[in-house]
Amino acid sequence: MMERCLKVTVGQCSDKGIKDLNQDFHGVAIPQEPQLSSKGIVIALADGISSSTVSQIASAAAINGFLSDYYCTSETWSVKQSAQRVLYATNSWLHSQTRQSQYRYDKDKGYVCTFSCLIIKSNTAHVFHVGDTRVYRLHDTSMEQLTNDHRLWISEDKSYLSRALGIDQQLDIDYQTFAVSKGEIYMLATDGVHEFVSANDIIASIKQSGDNLDLAAQTIVDKALANKSDDNLTIQILRIDDLPDQGLNEVQLQITDLPFPPELDARMEFDGYEIIRGLHSTSRSHVFLAKDIESDQRVILKIPSIDLRNDPAYLERFLMEEWIAKRINSAHVLKPIANARQRQFLYVAMEFIEGKNLAQWMRDNPKPNLDDVRDIVEQIAKGLRAFHRLEMLHQDLKPDNIMIDQSGTVKIIDFGATLVAGLEEMESAIDQPLILGTAQYSAPEYFLGENGSIYSDQFSLGVITYQMLTGKLPYGSNIAKARSKTAQNKLKYQSLISDDCEIPAWIDHAIRKAVQVNPYKRYEDLSEFVYDLRHPSKTFLTKTKPPLLERNPVVFWQSVSIILLIALLISLFAKS
Repeated sequence: MMERCLKVTVGQCSDKGIKDLNQDFHGVAIPQEPQLSSKGIVIALADGISSSTVSQIASAAAINGFLSDYYCTSETWSVKQSAQRVLYATNSWLHSQTRQSQYRYDKDKGYVCTFSCLIIKSNTAHVFHVGDTRVYRLHDTSMEQLTNDHRLWISEDKSYLSRALGIDQQLDIDYQTFAVSKGEIYMLATDGVHEFVSANDIIASIKQSGDNLDLAAQTIVDKALANKSDDNLTIQILRIDDLPDQGLNEVQLQITDLPFPPELDARMEFDGYEIIRGLHSTSRSHVFLAKDIESDQRVILKIPSIDLRNDPAYLERFLMEEWIAKRINSAHVLKPIANARQRQFLYVAMEFIEGKNLAQWMRDNPKPNLDDVRDIVEQIAKGLRAFHRLEMLHQDLKPDNIMIDQSGTVKIIDFGATLVAGLEEMESAIDQPLILGTAQYSAPEYFLGENGSIYSDQFSLGVITYQMLTGKLPYGSNIAKARSKTAQNKLKYQSLISDDCEIPAWIDHAIRKAVQVNPYKRYEDLSEFVYDLRHPSKTFLTKTKPPLLERNPVVFWQSVSIILLIALLISLFAKS
């Protein structure tokens, strides 16, 4: 069966009209795979303002820059983040051009333009808009305007743009997203078109032109000119001819295309590797140390369990590990093996780290030096920030998934639970479990059925920090049991401070904040947590030492019992 993919037909037309200069600019990008799936199709339109003699430069820069820079953004970013970052950069550049020019005191003559853009990715449309160019969805007998004009009317015949690219240093972009259907038609147009041609004439022109949408666009522009249009005229028409199966992507295709490996053993040759020995096996996967026969490089091969060959959700996550690793460039994140050979079986190949995991390190260091703990936490945080910069959440941070090599470099491993925002938008048809991480390290919000965030990874790091210092968990085993707001409100943080503890109280307060049950009470950024572990916060220094009941409830109640016993004995002695 032939794979379905996103297919569109586009028609465009632009004319200066009665003006001496065409200050409109438009463009469309239909990339090949893999960008067609990861980034989608872009159609965009900009309109320069008539009061400016340089706004045509602004509109051309906006469109050309967007069509180029959008496809250069990380494929792990969501459409929203990718487009907005490019538009923020464009706005900043246009605004700076105006400030550096002779028009710095008159915005109406500067580098300013409107911008409207439609991005179709998988089965979803994304609209970005600022100004008074318009995006429509066409129906059989009517047109649905999808954008709002950012124009402020002073009187019946006088108005000005309230929002546009380049007007201000800050940019407010309208954004909306919705599902699309095969056969739908969308239109982008400047005011020189949509103010002078009726919806009935536009729809009729498109129907009469059949598959020739360029002809339809030209016909509509001619009608606007015939109706005395007094501005530049630009129109773009896009028809969706076919849509991909939801969630169908390269990773999922590998699931069906690649066979499971044979049973592996030491000294076997396998797909260009020589198996040295098995490292560990679980019900979900088998990990081997191997040597690349060509390069003599030691590598880690991870093989999925054959018992899960009928679990597509597990297999998708399994293959995603290598895909994710290829896109993160950090000294503190496990690297994939770059191999030009065609893979013949279903497995992932990663760098071999000579060292131990953090769980082993904690067993070897039950009472670690505080500076050693800080150093490890800082390196983990650097690795997590590399995930977060690409809109990824690790979601399974735990001591077993953190390696420390012989030089002391800390690396995050195992990306089977990692969430990638850019791929979530593709609406995978494969159902994924709600909680992918290990329960005792997972943030409370996961157990409420809520989506994770960067604060969720921070919670896991806070728990690990607490465990390194105490060998215990800040809430014991109660987090996984608290599956309602009421139950979570009853959770009590167990202070790591005790009477014989040498750890400063402000360290305890820093960890307490990182593992707050409410994610919005945690640190805004991981760097703040890392900083507070080394530098006493004024906020924390003003706080008193936790009471004995909180620090050590057993000792507290033992003390109370002894006091009561003494009081009882005194009372009995006095009566006798």
